[in-house]
Amino acid sequence: MQHIADAAAALATGRISAASLVDAALDRIADPGGEGARAFTTVHAEAARAQARAMDALRHAGRAPSPWAGIPVTIKDLFDEHGHPTPAGSAALKDAPPAAADAPVVARLKRLGFVVIGRTNMTEFAFSGLGINPHYGTPRSPWDRRTGRIPGGSSSGAAVAAADHMGFGGLGTDTGGSCRVPAAMCGVVGYKPTARRVPIKGVLPLSPSLDSVGPLARSVACCHLLDAVISGEENPAPLAPRGVAGLRLGLPRGTFLTEDMDDTVAGAFQGALARLSAAGARIELFDIPELAELPVVNATGGFAASEAWAWHRGLIAAKGGQYDPRILARIRRGERMSAADYIDLAQHRARLIAAIAARTGAYDAVVTPTCPIIPPAIPALEPEAEYNRVNLLLLRNTAVGNFLDRCSISLPIHRPGEAPVGLMLTGEAMADAALFATAAAVEATLAPQ
Repeated sequence: MQHIADAAAALATGRISAASLVDAALDRIADPGGEGARAFTTVHAEAARAQARAMDALRHAGRAPSPWAGIPVTIKDLFDEHGHPTPAGSAALKDAPPAAADAPVVARLKRLGFVVIGRTNMTEFAFSGLGINPHYGTPRSPWDRRTGRIPGGSSSGAAVAAADHMGFGGLGTDTGGSCRVPAAMCGVVGYKPTARRVPIKGVLPLSPSLDSVGPLARSVACCHLLDAVISGEENPAPLAPRGVAGLRLGLPRGTFLTEDMDDTVAGAFQGALARLSAAGARIELFDIPELAELPVVNATGGFAASEAWAWHRGLIAAKGGQYDPRILARIRRGERMSAADYIDLAQHRARLIAAIAARTGAYDAVVTPTCPIIPPAIPALEPEAEYNRVNLLLLRNTAVGNFLDRCSISLPIHRPGEAPVGLMLTGEAMADAALFATAAAVEATLAPQ
């Protein structure tokens, strides 16, 4: 059973029970030949089974809180969950006190009866796009597990869990690409909403100016539903369909397409564009010269380093030796930023948001590869220089959407069995509904034949 809608239909007709859905997910997690031990930091096995039985009883009595009651989902290890600590993939917070309340996004899932089956692994404190974690292990991308390829980060476990059917989807966070990069590396769908639509209260922060909470799942429709729930829609409606014919997709020249892109990504991306064009989409090259300013604007560390340092400085003073040294070094960059640097950065951001919105407003979405490379082998990233180079490369395309306060989605476009490649569609701020409709049309057109 692939999608949330499939599970909901089967539950409604009695063809399946919530208990069996949860048991199947737990069996996948517990499989000694699978990735469950690395994909999760905590599994709520007994609690999940009890909640599933409760949802089955409520449905039998005609009192199920929603059509999705009893469907298992996951949450990233940085969401507050009542009665559980929030370690955020770190050793420094392994003894953190349990959260007094659920984060609002978690509470919204539970209110509709979704069963939180466990907490997924992540890059420590969400500060890398690779998904490598020396404390809890690094889950491997579903592709080429014999070699051991990175899952992408920071929502690494969420992507692996979705790909391996350890639940029907999960919540991640995206500050520079942390939903979309692992989605691309693992062959699933990852969504970054317009940040202000979804509350970040109860979410351990990386950079509140950039942080957003989004879903990872196996289809656009699944992500659309989970996004509707966590953004507070009372009665989420099905995704409104539209055709691909007549879509106007903007294809930016320059960095996104020409620098450091491997042949596999280039081939899959050009093939996807050809299929979309043949189906009636209008794909138009255009320029965004302002993007050349981003490396200069962020040269002092950007919002992520400065805001992470503000949150972490006390913990680093007490437990800095327990941090992954690579993550610690990235956070410490913020120590050198001045208040004047931060103010300049905020002003530059506002100017670039306005300037680039004027260039992209005519398009249904901007289309690019999500990442310019396929997942590298984990051992290849042991050298620090290579770790940093590949991290910047994976985040290069995705981080633009966070800086510009956009909504953005990554869709898998590779054939089954091939190396995973993601296609990214980026919409305007607060145009999430339109982007989902566009993404569904693109997904249907590019579905494996």
